[in-house]
Amino acid sequence: MPDSLRLALGTLTAVRVPAPRVVDRRVAGRAMLLAPLVGALLGLAAALVLGVVGLTSGEARTPSAFDLLGALLAITTLAWLTRGLHLDGLADTVDGLGVKGQHDSVRERRLAVMREPEVGAFGVVAIVLVLGLQTVALTVCALEGSGTAGVVVAAAVGRLAATWACIPAYASARSDGLGAAVAGSVGRTAAVAMTLAVLAGTVVLGGLDDASRSRQVVLVVGVLAGLLGSTALLRRCVARFGGITGDVLGAVVEVTTTVVLVVVALGLGLTR
Repeated sequence: MPDSLRLALGTLTAVRVPAPRVVDRRVAGRAMLLAPLVGALLGLAAALVLGVVGLTSGEARTPSAFDLLGALLAITTLAWLTRGLHLDGLADTVDGLGVKGQHDSVRERRLAVMREPEVGAFGVVAIVLVLGLQTVALTVCALEGSGTAGVVVAAAVGRLAATWACIPAYASARSDGLGAAVAGSVGRTAAVAMTLAVLAGTVVLGGLDDASRSRQVVLVVGVLAGLLGSTALLRRCVARFGGITGDVLGAVVEVTTTVVLVVVALGLGLTR
């Protein structure tokens, strides 16, 4: 197994893999380029859970109740397969963003808050809101017949946003940690190529769910909205922290995943 794949799986999932033999900038960059593929695999696992719940419910059922259960278990699967790492990053990032002030000493305080083991009130609220939005949005997608496409695309784009967070435009906020290892390791051209690949996969997956082009358009809009949302979050974090950290990458994954699911759910409702 290539070192880049080992690093991608070991960093982004709870799957036990051998440690990379070498971890340098080249390996780190390739690992972050593989992030969307890892996300798609996580999404497929969640979609499998969603499908199993749908099958066990039988023909006679209350759609909202069983689809809500399936969506909740699917989102739980994503959290379980990632050890809740991205959710922890989200909580730490939001807690750090909550520290007020503009001076350099405040920036250091924000970074210190992010390293504290305790989760603050802001972080708890962020986790509850994100998990709630993801579950409800995925429920809507499932009710509209696009649960599989919705969760796979959202999980892949969430990790694609992490890929974009590692382009040279974003420096590391610290001299150590995951952020320092991957910051600036992905070239813009490579990130654009991966984005086009994800968009192509989204169109294909949308066509499998429904022959109408409206589903494909909704999914593509969801991808673009997710990337726009992640860019806004990244800029905010760079302004507040001075760059990215491992926690920021986790926050980017969760926020982007949520935006994609919500936009796709709303779009499916509008095009019904």
